[in-house]
Amino acid sequence: MSSSAKVVEDTAGVPVGAGNLLSVNNIEVIYDHVILVLKGVSLAVQTGQIVAILGANGAGKTTTLKAISNLLHAERGEVTKGSIIYDNEKVEASSPSDLVKRGVIQVMEGRHCFEHLTIEENLLTGAFTRTDGSSAINLSLEKVYNYFPRLRERRTSQAGYTSGGEQQMCAIGRALMSNPRMILLDEPSMGLAPQLVEEIFEIVNALNKKEGVSILLAEQNTNIALKYADYGYILENGRVVMDGEAKSLRENEDVKEFYLGLSSTGRKSFRDVKHYRRRKRWLG
Repeated sequence: MSSSAKVVEDTAGVPVGAGNLLSVNNIEVIYDHVILVLKGVSLAVQTGQIVAILGANGAGKTTTLKAISNLLHAERGEVTKGSIIYDNEKVEASSPSDLVKRGVIQVMEGRHCFEHLTIEENLLTGAFTRTDGSSAINLSLEKVYNYFPRLRERRTSQAGYTSGGEQQMCAIGRALMSNPRMILLDEPSMGLAPQLVEEIFEIVNALNKKEGVSILLAEQNTNIALKYADYGYILENGRVVMDGEAKSLRENEDVKEFYLGLSSTGRKSFRDVKHYRRRKRWLG
């Protein structure tokens, strides 16, 4: 195993460093006062990084993002232990609207556009909290159209009648309209054709590099996520079981075998993968 990728055995907390825009420190999340979903999750995002949270469906990826953006209460969930520090301040008690004003924007799984509004009207809702005037907002709108030329073409179309890929672009563009410092991106590849997934990740990468927006993305598609991320965390059953630089995770034999379906002996069958999971080599 590469020295840069490690199995996590003690999630006592990620120290708040000068370069960390976000630090999630040993948090636990409980739903309905009973169901323990996250069990001591720690992670960090440095300013200007793309960080991926990886894992199968139900591993706790979406819950982690909602804990950060403080959207858990709408689903009867709460952070019961640990701390979340954004821009050197604890924010687990902040309201979602306060976090938006501070530059933390979540793009929800499933896109969630306003179907009865046009693409452009959807984009403008992202600027609702801004106070810098219509000229600045129009400049941001033009920037979104430059990143997403397809949205310019469909600007007058009702969002509900556009494709899944166009709706995903609209959701990301709407987040960009708020002038974010950090975007929490939940399953951007879900339900999209591979070519379109690549296109969207290229645009996300450009936003990161050109606009300086830090990205924390939750993704089941490990291959595409690790292609663009700087760092990755793998979740299983509400725990971080491995983390490391994206390059080292891509080259790690355990990650190849379990998440990419590859090993030194070739592609693993589904039966082999199930057996692999039962052996719990992540924790062994």
